Amino acid sequence: MGDHKEQQPVRVGAAVRRRRRALELTLAVVAERTGLSVPFLSQVENDKARPSRSSLEKLADALRTTAVELLAAADPAASVDVVRAEPLAEDDFDPRTRSLVRGHHQLHASEFTGDHDAGREFQHRNDELMYVADGAVEIEAEGRAYRLGRGDTLYLTGGVRHRWRATVPDTRVIVVAVAEHIEAVKDRSR
Repeated sequence: MGDHKEQQPVRVGAAVRRRRRALELTLAVVAERTGLSVPFLSQVENDKARPSRSSLEKLADALRTTAVELLAAADPAASVDVVRAEPLAEDDFDPRTRSLVRGHHQLHASEFTGDHDAGREFQHRNDELMYVADGAVEIEAEGRAYRLGRGDTLYLTGGVRHRWRATVPDTRVIVVAVAEHIEAVKDRSR
């Protein structure tokens, strides 16, 4: 088993759609600007067709960006990525943060070891889950205090103001959150 990132070709459709919607353009307007057909553009956005380099450049021009930027914002078609823990010296007790996911994805995950700036308040656009892997924390969310120990989780919906602090040494907290670039969809049935 090797330490590598295995990837298929990128899917540029989601990046094109995000950019088009950010500019509040219709497929028809982009088709007019590029000379490409609306059905083809729809297929590109739904990853049913891959644009040629020339078509991608036309799309980039119409969306006021570059082909390189669209490719950089593209989603991998499929990926497997192993993030290995870094070995630490036995006398290393400094607080640290480690990203558990590399790249631009729908989820972010981080591991916090030790204490951090307990006075810092957070308010994220999207939902997040905090899991105490080791130790204990105290979390203040919307004016209430919660004490969590090893194995406990706290779920926060987007927009909830919160702050937290480790209450014992060598605490490890895993935070998994919906990425900020994802537009959360409200459940209309509530």
